[in-house]
Amino acid sequence: MDAATFWSAATLALLLLGVVPSLFLAARGSNVQRLVGLQLLTGCSVMVLIGLSIIVGQSSYLIVPLVLAVLASIGTLVYTRLLKPGLDGQQIVEEE
Repeated sequence: MDAATFWSAATLALLLLGVVPSLFLAARGSNVQRLVGLQLLTGCSVMVLIGLSIIVGQSSYLIVPLVLAVLASIGTLVYTRLLKPGLDGQQIVEEE
């Protein structure tokens, strides 16, 4: 088995086993579950893009997953900043 076939199989496995559960988590669930789904989807996307750049044989294509990883970490920080107590279906009781 040559390297391109191996990386093609690994990329397909990541697409099937990683993207489907992450999309389910990102679409349904609480705010924290959606955040976990978003992080899982980003990680799988980075790995799939790395696998595709190896399959094609162009190392210049590695810039896209690197930028995606940096932007995803910043996006996660922004998303967690927006998560405030009470947005997850919990009521905040203010004391008088």
